[in-house]
Amino acid sequence: MAIAPTLQKYLSAENIAYDVMEHQPAMSAMRTAEACKISGDCLAKAVLLRNGDGYVLAVLSASHHIRLADLQRLLGFDVDLATEFEIGQVFQDCTRGAIPPVGACYGLDAIVDHSIEEQPEVYLEGGDHATLVHVNH
Repeated sequence: MAIAPTLQKYLSAENIAYDVMEHQPAMSAMRTAEACKISGDCLAKAVLLRNGDGYVLAVLSASHHIRLADLQRLLGFDVDLATEFEIGQVFQDCTRGAIPPVGACYGLDAIVDHSIEEQPEVYLEGGDHATLVHVNH
């Protein structure tokens, strides 16, 4: 597949320089990091959350886990994991489970964990399980 068309259009429109890295298919962010020989701290993963008004995208390092109770306390409102069906509806041009951690191009607000913001370079899911997008911070 390469890069999801929505992500590719967004990167071009925002004049964001990036490289594409193809890798052996992997079904989790940490396995992707291992396959690409990069730190899980540099690989941004996305988790689609449902709130009362719609959806919000949580972005964190592959080496981290989301803690809903902590996130709810921080946000001040309830969130829950979106279903696979909901994810498919929001990210229609992506392979199931390989959503790019760029909320803006899909019309989503994003919550970005400080662990990923601190990285000098970041790798993102490109929209399938075999492509990463590399950007400098």
